[in-house]
Amino acid sequence: MTLFHKRLAIVAFPALMLAMAGFAQAATAEDAGKSIDQTVEKTGTTMDEAKESAGERTEKTGSYMDDSAITTKVKAEILGDPMLKVLQIHVTTTDGVVYLSGEVDSQQSIDRAKEVAEGVKHVKSVTSALVVKGAK
Repeated sequence: MTLFHKRLAIVAFPALMLAMAGFAQAATAEDAGKSIDQTVEKTGTTMDEAKESAGERTEKTGSYMDDSAITTKVKAEILGDPMLKVLQIHVTTTDGVVYLSGEVDSQQSIDRAKEVAEGVKHVKSVTSALVVKGAK
């Protein structure tokens, strides 16, 4: 091997090694980039799913709170009505539908309780299971 070849080998070998290392790093960097992209995509999907789930829970909770508020308002209106305040009328609300149950002293009381409940804001409908005392 001539001196020229030795010098070429001394210069070329490290250059070749650096080039190979660069390709390896480029491949590694590309793989890392792909991995990061995939992780970001999965995280975005997970975040979207979490937002949807949180929105559904909020919607359900909001509905429950609205139903609770409607029930409270209907009970207050019934207690504030001179014709109904002494009667035992049970009120429950599900998805804006008010359910009245219990015993009252006349058909007029049933009609009035339904009218009062229907007049409360956000009530979608009223279902009555009220019965007249002693009626069979």
